[in-house]
Amino acid sequence: MYCNLLKSIKIGNLELKNRVSFAPTSMGLNLEERIDKFCKIAKSGVALITIGDVSVRSSFHKMALSLSNEDGIREYKKIVDAIHDSGAKVSAQIFCSDYDMNLIRNTMKLGITSHDEIKKIMDDGVKDYVTNMPKEEIKNIIEMFRVTTLNAKKAGFDMIQIHGDRLIGSFSSSIYNSRIDEYGGSCDNRSRFASEIISSIRNDIKDIPIDYKLAVRQENPHYGNAGVLFCEVEHFVKKFESLGVNSFHVTLANHSKLEDTIPVNNHPYFKDEGCFLYLADEVKKHTILPVCGVGKLSSPDFIENVISNNRVDMVAMSRQLLADSDWLQKVREGRVDDIKKCCYCNKKCADALQTHSQFGCILD
Repeated sequence: MYCNLLKSIKIGNLELKNRVSFAPTSMGLNLEERIDKFCKIAKSGVALITIGDVSVRSSFHKMALSLSNEDGIREYKKIVDAIHDSGAKVSAQIFCSDYDMNLIRNTMKLGITSHDEIKKIMDDGVKDYVTNMPKEEIKNIIEMFRVTTLNAKKAGFDMIQIHGDRLIGSFSSSIYNSRIDEYGGSCDNRSRFASEIISSIRNDIKDIPIDYKLAVRQENPHYGNAGVLFCEVEHFVKKFESLGVNSFHVTLANHSKLEDTIPVNNHPYFKDEGCFLYLADEVKKHTILPVCGVGKLSSPDFIENVISNNRVDMVAMSRQLLADSDWLQKVREGRVDDIKKCCYCNKKCADALQTHSQFGCILD
């Protein structure tokens, strides 16, 4: 019944057994808890699990792993091996924060503890950080992406996803990037940072598929400040495709409210299932590469329809698979009425990360 949803797909040289993936997700769980969560979802049959927020830098947060050192490679290998044993392929979402680390340290020294206050200070500092970053640091970060990808390969990852939001998305954004050199101004210049990262990785590593998370800014009404405008999508997509990207994961740009980028059930604009698929529609106009769509996806019938109609080639879900890790198994067995549907309350998933409470799902 769900023949398109369950059909295999090839991304670069990677064969995926169906069109369903677990979207990159920050969880705030320890290593064993994360492995357990990933493996439950993998055992249901999803083709791909993307490990979110794999930083190119080491972190001062004790629970944050990094592929920048041998210890991190060993820990990530444990995760990758466990997911492989559970039947899924694994992608590493490689990213670099657009928060100024010196500003973070100085803020902490001031004794500020309010999450909202700290986030506002960090958000307000993004434009200056991007606009004033020395070229030497730009080159250093590009090299960190290359090295992190090499380490991802050592850890056994099947694919990498370049996180085209965060720092890359802020460099791409006409709101945050006010540089007057070759990295700022025109659309071509604002795509240069991402382009050099892609080229650095592809020139060194020929055999690993590169997925690019393309963050698109919504105007009228305005949502998101990083990322690219609709009118810029064609340039970015065609440029990245020419440099060796193998697929695109398309979503709303960062630096909006959390309930916008992870929309709640009563969101004033992103109300319906597939709420971000209109962004993927724009990308599909300009590439023949596989495009993955996201946004409040939960209904097998809806997903089968959007794949059948070539709106997307794959879907990525997070909250729905956290609500029911057996989602795909129930689809395969024709038990769709037994699926526990996510209600998009965000209470124990997205909101838990803000309140530092136990991550999970109210339906679990």
